[in-house]
Amino acid sequence: MILYSCQKVEFKKESGAFEVFAEMVQAGVKPIALSQPLSPSEMDLFMPEATSIAEKYEISVFREPNLIGTSLFDSSVVQGKEVLILYKGESLEAYQMLKKRANELEASKEYSGQKKEDVSRTFGRMLGYPESNINNLLAQNSDFKDLGDFGITGQELIWFYKDLPEAKKFYSETLGLKILSEEEKSATFQIVGDSRLVIKSVEGSGYSGNEAKSVALALLTDNLEEWYSHLQKEKVTIKYTLKVKPDGAHDGFVAMDPEGYLLEFEMFRMHPENEKFIPELKGRKPLATSLGTEYNFYASITWLYYKDILPMENFMTQNLGLELSADQGWAKIYRLSDNSYVGLVDEMRGMNSFSEEKLVEVKIGLSDSDGWETYLKKKDSDSTRRSNTFSDLGGYLFRF
Repeated sequence: MILYSCQKVEFKKESGAFEVFAEMVQAGVKPIALSQPLSPSEMDLFMPEATSIAEKYEISVFREPNLIGTSLFDSSVVQGKEVLILYKGESLEAYQMLKKRANELEASKEYSGQKKEDVSRTFGRMLGYPESNINNLLAQNSDFKDLGDFGITGQELIWFYKDLPEAKKFYSETLGLKILSEEEKSATFQIVGDSRLVIKSVEGSGYSGNEAKSVALALLTDNLEEWYSHLQKEKVTIKYTLKVKPDGAHDGFVAMDPEGYLLEFEMFRMHPENEKFIPELKGRKPLATSLGTEYNFYASITWLYYKDILPMENFMTQNLGLELSADQGWAKIYRLSDNSYVGLVDEMRGMNSFSEEKLVEVKIGLSDSDGWETYLKKKDSDSTRRSNTFSDLGGYLFRF
């Protein structure tokens, strides 16, 4: 707010916000920051105060009379007004290069759709916004949508078997999972909450059953020793033995189901890479299996394997709108719903290798699956995509 007192003009609100952003730019939290928009005459009066604050925090200020237009903000907010760009180092040059790119696209009448979204995302990152915030702004000011806009209700991990009865027996009796539904060629088990495992007969599925599995299911529990002892007694194949590292980020062991799918029994502990993940997990209530209260799970992670996980990181955050919960370097964990997570794994470090063909599908429950399908039809030019499905950059098939 601008206050007039005789000849004196005070910019209390503007100065306060400007100083907060100056401190954030100085600390490197934001590559650049923007002042509140002001008319040119107001900006003339505010400049001495802005310059003083910038000098205090040892940053620079650039007076921008024509801010880059993106899908992050309503352009009318800055129409006929100026902003100040707070920056350090080469950040201003990066902004000016981006603005030049936007102007060139505008001149060639190409500044729309994906190209405008790409510029908008780059500008959002310059402002220090996380991808989730960028997605929200794009949804408010463009036709962009992500999965969250259609109401994620849970996940079903789908595995295929040559001997379905044996698989049913393993999951219902050996692991004690509750059967939610059962048909001649499939069965759905509840892991916990909105996380489910669906097992299907390979017969009539379109798969041969010989495809690589390229997947693992992490079952999160605090009772690793109980589960380890139980599975040993049941003579379940253990691929990797139980390892406990009190100073590590997580402990666990890996077992194999009757047809070789990997089951990772895992517990996470407070650690720098889990600073966001642990508070999320602490809010999850464990669900006991039929084996007893100590044999429980409180969340699951579907691990998927890739040759290059960087493009998939962008796919998860930008296309699907999922937020990163834990970063293990070569593996990334994204929250999908209350009890289910999706993990990306670099095949060079993981338990499985990448494969073009794989015996796995993932189904995401949506409150408005028809809305997501309509959106994909508008955005996706892939004519081979089947209704109510999409494939990620590694070729994993997602249903919804």
